Amino acid sequence: MMLLIKDELIKRGVLTEQIISINFEDFDYIKLRDPFILNEWIKTKARGIKGKIYLFLDEIQEVSNWEQVINSFRVSLNIDIYITGSNAKLLSGDMATYLAGRYVQFDIYPFSYHEYLLARGVSESATEFQQYIQLGGMPFLINLSYQKDASRQYLLDVYNSVLLKDIIKRNKIRDADLLERILMFSFSNIGNPSSASSIAKFLKSENRKQSNDTILNHLKACTSAYILNKIPRMDLQGKKLLTVNEKYYVADLGLRDALLGNKAKDIGQILENIVCLELIRRGYKVTVGKIGKLEINFVAEKNGQRMYIQVSYLLADEKTIDSEFGVYGKIKDNYPKYVLSLDDFDFSRDGIIHENIRHFLLREDW
Repeated sequence: MMLLIKDELIKRGVLTEQIISINFEDFDYIKLRDPFILNEWIKTKARGIKGKIYLFLDEIQEVSNWEQVINSFRVSLNIDIYITGSNAKLLSGDMATYLAGRYVQFDIYPFSYHEYLLARGVSESATEFQQYIQLGGMPFLINLSYQKDASRQYLLDVYNSVLLKDIIKRNKIRDADLLERILMFSFSNIGNPSSASSIAKFLKSENRKQSNDTILNHLKACTSAYILNKIPRMDLQGKKLLTVNEKYYVADLGLRDALLGNKAKDIGQILENIVCLELIRRGYKVTVGKIGKLEINFVAEKNGQRMYIQVSYLLADEKTIDSEFGVYGKIKDNYPKYVLSLDDFDFSRDGIIHENIRHFLLREDW
């Protein structure tokens, strides 16, 4: 992403002499991890640059008191600053604390289905979609040619790294086994309403007793490390968010497959997870809609607009069709309403749009 931004700047007329780049994991720059030396080094460089300076700092967390240096550059130089940091020491909450709103944050997600196809250089097909939902969208898998054994080993390494560095170490969690059990429960139950009580009941069945507060804190640590996405429920009649029985979706389905194996029986939950990730990736605020005793998989809102989405594996019989379409009966507004499945036949009716999930993911007009 840093390289793409640099290329874009150069295309827009910025001279390479105006760009300063430092990767703090490079041993050549190890002395610059000292904030005083970094400050002096950058300001000495800046004196020889005409016009605006574009500063790229990779793995900024390696610099002690980095936020003070960054804020100093902001007030003393004509400069744009781009920084990256590891989840282990630099998360969005830290950015808000350190830079006090004086920044723009880019959220980088695993490949969407469209990006996966582009990176692979292949055409859309059922075979490619099946591989995508099994191995996910971690960009490094391109280097492994999506070979299953190598890809799953890499994904396990990513999972263990996030678990150890970004969750256990960062949050000073002593009981790693408890955290893993909670994560495994969440991975296994994507798309199902979850509560601290339901997880506590599961843990009790495994002879592990834990308080609801501990479970909630562990879940918060997992969402802060971006390994889980928490989707709240909204009462569409009362127009308020509900504070119980949220749903959790994994940040990349390849991680789930590497840990749990290929569970074909969960295909409905897996498809929900993919649609949820795509909505988040495109900037939608996503909730689960509750209307009476019925539930709508996703209510997606952006720029004052809304759409409703039901996700199903296949509309195999009239009962399933009635269930998926019938949930919209109590919604009287005119926002778009979708039923998504892997069927190729168009089941649209009563103003409700039915669409194949693969085609929906690749569309650019929503």
